[in-house]
Amino acid sequence: MSTTVIALGGNALLRRGDPLDPAIQDGNVARAVDAILDAVDVDDRLVITHGNGPQVGLLALADAGRPGNLPFPLDVLDAESEGMIGYLIARHLHRRGGRPAATVLTQVVVDPTDVAFARPTKPIGPTYSETEAAALAVTRGWRVAPEGLVTASSAWRRVVASPAPRRIVEIGSVRALLDAGTIVVCAGGGGVPVAEVGDRLIGVEAVVDKDATSALLAHELGADRLVLLTDVEAVVDGWGTAGARPIGRTTPSALAKRDFANGSMGPKVAAACAFVGESGRSAAIGSLDHLADVLAGRSGTWIDPSPERRD
Repeated sequence: MSTTVIALGGNALLRRGDPLDPAIQDGNVARAVDAILDAVDVDDRLVITHGNGPQVGLLALADAGRPGNLPFPLDVLDAESEGMIGYLIARHLHRRGGRPAATVLTQVVVDPTDVAFARPTKPIGPTYSETEAAALAVTRGWRVAPEGLVTASSAWRRVVASPAPRRIVEIGSVRALLDAGTIVVCAGGGGVPVAEVGDRLIGVEAVVDKDATSALLAHELGADRLVLLTDVEAVVDGWGTAGARPIGRTTPSALAKRDFANGSMGPKVAAACAFVGESGRSAAIGSLDHLADVLAGRSGTWIDPSPERRD
């Protein structure tokens, strides 16, 4: 029996250009769950993680507009979005029947001295024009940056700190649920970032990268494969140039020679390579719409161990 960790990107659940309409998001979740259950072997131990970038950014925007109240910190909004999306996924897993499913609100320990706090890179929320983004940076005190997949002049987003995940607090609970035959939904939005202060956990103002947490989770669970799903078919070498081409099978050492945007494909490539390098097993990056082909190796980018690391 193999263990598969599948990470749904925030843009796979709320597609680019979609309004934050409850019916649209619920329909996208239903489509994602159907695609996963139709493609994954029924005997696989299955963990589903998900992004929250669009959702947590909009929650933060709405929360900041409440008159006369201090806004909630990002860790609380992370938990809110993790619970909301995790509930929708679990509900649609139940709709399909079969194995039991459970959503685990997941805390992830980060280092409060991580250099990421000085260099925010994680895009959250909707896109803005450069003029709109500049105005919001002044009025709300945000950091803003160009969207990674489009030109800087057409789409900017708020960016926040994204420290590296160090430890998953609920890893034992996730293992126990998997051992009981349960499909586990966890580490949503990268998990809720917390720091250890003595024997206490305190919330941290950040959004942990979902793919980095998924890679850590997959490694700690001894997963056989990590699959990172998004809204593009594969990792592209030379994105936006005349010589752009999709990458099929590759290795971490080959990808290390290429550059990928921090706001888009870069974190996915880094996370997949980290899992492959640490576990000696393979990871894939591909489209939710072609998941069956991704799992069969006919689509997406598959990252295999470098020859010197193969088990």
